Amino acid sequence: MKSNTLFTSVLWDILLLTLGAFVYAIGAEAILVHHKFIIGGIYGTALLIFYKSNLLSPAIWYFLLNIPLLVAGWIFLSRRFFFYSLYGVCALTLFAQALTLDFAIHDQLYAAIAGGAICGIGAGINLRSRGSGGGLDILAIILNRKFNFGVGKFFMLYNVALFTFVFSQYQADIVIASIILTFISSIVLEQVLACFNQRKIVYVLSDSYKEIVNILTKDMQQGATLIEVKGAYSGKQKQMLMTITNNLQLKRLEEKVFEIDPKALFIVENSFNVIGSTFGKRKMY
Repeated sequence: MKSNTLFTSVLWDILLLTLGAFVYAIGAEAILVHHKFIIGGIYGTALLIFYKSNLLSPAIWYFLLNIPLLVAGWIFLSRRFFFYSLYGVCALTLFAQALTLDFAIHDQLYAAIAGGAICGIGAGINLRSRGSGGGLDILAIILNRKFNFGVGKFFMLYNVALFTFVFSQYQADIVIASIILTFISSIVLEQVLACFNQRKIVYVLSDSYKEIVNILTKDMQQGATLIEVKGAYSGKQKQMLMTITNNLQLKRLEEKVFEIDPKALFIVENSFNVIGSTFGKRKMY
């Protein structure tokens, strides 16, 4: 049983890495290279080297730039993460090398938006696996583990340095379009991750909490936690219900609560990282 679960997990990771690499390669080859855009990260560095040298291809440069990063991943991270990341790098290299596409988007702004959206989707799918598509992901995770250096901060600093150099080499309109593209890519990446992870934390304050708990656990098949609280003004002890749900169940829960107690206090918070119990498993590198 355990071996079947492991096999399914590995298969799922490989599927995500393959699909993510394919989608990212479409954005890069069908849009980015035709407008000479630079995207953030190592692939952007590979594009820059290709434009300046006119040697090899962006895909090959991407693979070469990843070699020292993969070696660092082998030394400082797990073997599993290394092999997944190696597969992700090879998949992106092969797809980007093999694809010859042109979406023929002539407007520079439209191309930046479309390219950023497609690459962001690909990168987001990649990050749902226990590996990566290579590039800055490897170095960012190592720095975060060894020196507690924020992943987002590292990406920002690298891209600031990259675009500062690009600004000195290219016309302003290309640089601005590339920054827009990278910004769109980051936003879409976050949205792709949120589609998998987003949950709603719900707090309910009601004197009829027992009935609400009964509805929640029996009718809606959801767990709940009771937290003892004290009113600051009244000084009365109360029970506050907390539960974690999704967007689909949220409206149904709201209706049930106010059917039972029209005077209930219903509080909702967004959460993008709920792990453990019956939710997602902790990502292990």
